[in-house]
Amino acid sequence: MRPEWVDFHCHVDLYADHLAIIDECDQAKVATLAVTTTPKAWQRNQELAASSKFVRVALGLHPQLVAERASEVNLFEKLLEYTPYVGEVGLDAGPQFYSSFPEQERIFLRIISACVEQGGKILSVHSVRSVGKVLQHLERLRFAHHGQAVLHWFTGTAAEAKRAAELGCYFSINSEMLKSPKHRSLITKLPRDRLLSETDGPFVTYVDRPARPVDVASTVANLAEALNITPEATRVLIIRNLTNLMKNSKKNIPYTVHGSNN
Repeated sequence: MRPEWVDFHCHVDLYADHLAIIDECDQAKVATLAVTTTPKAWQRNQELAASSKFVRVALGLHPQLVAERASEVNLFEKLLEYTPYVGEVGLDAGPQFYSSFPEQERIFLRIISACVEQGGKILSVHSVRSVGKVLQHLERLRFAHHGQAVLHWFTGTAAEAKRAAELGCYFSINSEMLKSPKHRSLITKLPRDRLLSETDGPFVTYVDRPARPVDVASTVANLAEALNITPEATRVLIIRNLTNLMKNSKKNIPYTVHGSNN
């Protein structure tokens, strides 16, 4: 069974109706990457989504939590073999988290190194004010030869976008990004065969409530307008990109594509 939509970055476990979200994804055929913020959250999320056809759970250690949770990298490394999906991980050089940046880099390097060692991992990467550093670490550890990186909520420069594309990175786009003329313009210049959709719910709102994976249809419509193509063409493009992303990583791991019977 193939997906109809893609939400490649959603904090499913942060909704009060966690199970209802999973059911909505299955009913609407939304291939959803349920990112976690700490390794301790992964197992319970995995159990709740175990029978879902369309929800996959990523193992994460959010850079904004590294100051308090750095020791959990040991648990991250122990759990990594059980999933091809990693996220949310990365770096955050924003004012609120800059004091922990050296520790964030240390943890991120351990995460990338572990992913390189095992191979075939798909990463959803946070890169607030740190795209250059993120790409530097991916380049230095030759991650592109061992897995796939998806830059979540990418807000870098055009030069950084070009560099990321040359590294084989994908870009997941949410509705909030499309509200900014600057970011909207940047998105139109990204390689179309590397675009994915996301909600980043519940941190992004839809109308007057937290966005849910089923709301990704609105994101696709807005992205279509920015790209000057039809919503249906955009939806099909994103499904194709997801399939290619999974195929590229599947070379090294015995896991199935979202919603696939293969």
